[in-house]
Amino acid sequence: MENVKVLVTGGSGFLAINMIRYLRDHGVKDIRTLDIAPFDYPEADEVDHVLGDVRDLECVRKCMKGVKWVIHTAAALPLYSEEDIISTEVKGSENVLKAAEEEGVERFVQISSTAVYGVPKHHPLYETDLLVGVGPYGLGKINAEIKCHEARQRGMCVTIIRPKSFIGPERLGVFALFYDWAYTGHGFPMIGSGKNRYQLMDVDDLDQAIWLSLTGPREAANDTYNIGAEEFTTMREDYQAVLDRAGHGKKIRGMPVKPIVFILRILEKLHLSPLYPWVYETASTDSFVSIDKAKAKLGFRPKYSNKDALLRNYDWYVEHLKEFEGKTGVSHRVPWKQGLLACAKWFF
Repeated sequence: MENVKVLVTGGSGFLAINMIRYLRDHGVKDIRTLDIAPFDYPEADEVDHVLGDVRDLECVRKCMKGVKWVIHTAAALPLYSEEDIISTEVKGSENVLKAAEEEGVERFVQISSTAVYGVPKHHPLYETDLLVGVGPYGLGKINAEIKCHEARQRGMCVTIIRPKSFIGPERLGVFALFYDWAYTGHGFPMIGSGKNRYQLMDVDDLDQAIWLSLTGPREAANDTYNIGAEEFTTMREDYQAVLDRAGHGKKIRGMPVKPIVFILRILEKLHLSPLYPWVYETASTDSFVSIDKAKAKLGFRPKYSNKDALLRNYDWYVEHLKEFEGKTGVSHRVPWKQGLLACAKWFF
């Protein structure tokens, strides 16, 4: 793999840094990243980082020179403005695909989301199910996938990966809220009974799926795949494992769905809560996808269960707590500001 140059968009993000380390561990050393945020990881001297925006076509074209593989992770998360989400997801994806096609890139991996399925009424979800996005983020991902299909029709090899929520070392965001409550000795409220099954995945398993898409047969790579953990139980059981690891004897506490969702909608409108509809409207329902297609065609074999992934992430959180204490933002790399939810934890 020494002669392969890889471009990772969104290169300063949580998924990107984990994928960069995975690539390096598998012999890929020529890595370029593109992001609007600085690349401030220990590997800064080992990658070619470009500070720029995927919405700037000329910048993307310059980054694409000599590239054989593209991993397109750049995205504006749901806490961004609707304009930023749509322009980044759609126009950004269109620019990266265009520049990759012009350069003759061999493999292109698009990181989509299971948010494209909306709030479905059946499970598991399959790649052939109807796409009904929730909010700007879900709709943006759907339209970005449309750009990928158009590129395939022009002869590009494009893998679309729809991962479940992925966690692992350096993932904070909304999960930092739960870890903070657990670490400081509080129980955790759950929307509904917690008896629903909600699939997650470890970022290392997502890295594996991306790698298989880059290195496997073209006919397998040029397709769309759901990716998630193979082993998961109920939300109550999976998340209780973190409270048990914290060691304060606290428990998950179920809360009535309708009043809690109503309150969270109001807090969101008032910008007093970091939780958005995709989080609180699906938290009480089943949410899991079939990974049979990825197992059969890509050879995907996830290593981590929901509990494994949550505990691996929590252990990293505790070990590195002082590094991000007091910091907040809207990316996965920092804790999201809890707003009024920080007051609620004293009741648990």
